[in-house]
Amino acid sequence: MDQVLPDIPRVHTGLAEWAACALYVWHLWRTRTPRKHAIAVLVLGLPALVCLQVAAGHAPHYLWLVGMAASVGAMALVVRWSTMAGWVVVGNLTARAFILAELLASFAWQLTVWFHPSASPWDPPSAALTAAASLLVLGPAWLLERRHFPEGERLHLEHADLWVAIAVATLTFAMSNLSFTGVPSPFSGQADSEVFYIRTLVDLCGFLVLYTQQERIRELAAAADLAAVQAQLRAQHDQYLQSKANIEAVSRAHHDLKHKIALIRAEVDPQRTVERFEELERSVGAIGVQYECGNPVLDVVLTSKAQSCAAGHITFTVVADGTLVAGLSAMDVATLFGNALDNAIEAALHVSDPDKRLIRLALHAKGTMTVLRVENYFDGTLVRDEDGELRTRKTEARGHGIGLRSIRWTARQHGGEVTGDVEGNWFTLTVLLPRGSVSE
Repeated sequence: MDQVLPDIPRVHTGLAEWAACALYVWHLWRTRTPRKHAIAVLVLGLPALVCLQVAAGHAPHYLWLVGMAASVGAMALVVRWSTMAGWVVVGNLTARAFILAELLASFAWQLTVWFHPSASPWDPPSAALTAAASLLVLGPAWLLERRHFPEGERLHLEHADLWVAIAVATLTFAMSNLSFTGVPSPFSGQADSEVFYIRTLVDLCGFLVLYTQQERIRELAAAADLAAVQAQLRAQHDQYLQSKANIEAVSRAHHDLKHKIALIRAEVDPQRTVERFEELERSVGAIGVQYECGNPVLDVVLTSKAQSCAAGHITFTVVADGTLVAGLSAMDVATLFGNALDNAIEAALHVSDPDKRLIRLALHAKGTMTVLRVENYFDGTLVRDEDGELRTRKTEARGHGIGLRSIRWTARQHGGEVTGDVEGNWFTLTVLLPRGSVSE
């Protein structure tokens, strides 16, 4: 006859729930909230989760599900307040943390009662064994989940992903605790040892299913990002080729018009006609202005963007040594400089005062690095999503954020990095590139 085994102490369950929340919060908090804020929430959340479990343990049996629902809600609040993430992310992380907590508590307690079935859970040997068993679960879970939280990147989660995670967590919890209802079924155990084994095994399967779901989400997001970046690269390169052709055509027209104006001026002498032709010459001369910074591709990009700035009454200042990026392909130059200037132009156009529509571009060497810095004056409004990523303010927002992502992706392809800083009404985009990888 099977020995009657004690159920998991409520304190252990509360500690497991807190540890699972802390694991996911730790992975998420690096780019979301100050650590002091997250630590304060976690410190307050520990006694709250434990006390809630202890209180649920003293409630009538028919309120067991209510107590578990309250615990899940408390876990969601801990994750929410310690990360300030959106509710889709919070719901997904809570579902994963809940199943991890169930697995952690079940596995640790199963080993404890196996080796010390009659001892108090608070005896030093039993407590030490429970802690060691918990580390056997938390350690691998930490390493496995870390890859799902790449630093500097947002989580790609949709509402459908949230509902799938909730469904998996609910089904896992129901199947793992079916034996505790006392109702015989093909999916429940009768002996206490079977009940413990089934609970741990089902919780493990649920955790692996949720992990596999995140792997699939990550793969799909990576594929979508790569496709979007490549499309943006092709678009920038096509724009560069078109701009190059247009600038060459304008240069030829400029050259021809200058000679025609000289001939007409020599033949026509009235003062009014002279003034008109002088005005025409000034306008044609402005069109013919081109940048010569030592890199033909960069010259075309700067000239094209300068024309866009002129159309928007934006003062555009450039100090650039194009030889520093001679090792970059035409597509990479068009992507880095084209996207950076497109973002700056978009922001500058929202400034109501034309005199404050300012963009400054600098390309210079600093030590072993090549530094690209694009500064623009803006109206003080930055549009971000729930994960802190900058977003476009265009009415048509399809493909928003791809420009900055393309810049970051291109820079990292050459071992560089991208940062964005705000000081007053100035936004500064800085791209750092190792000189050895971008210069000939």
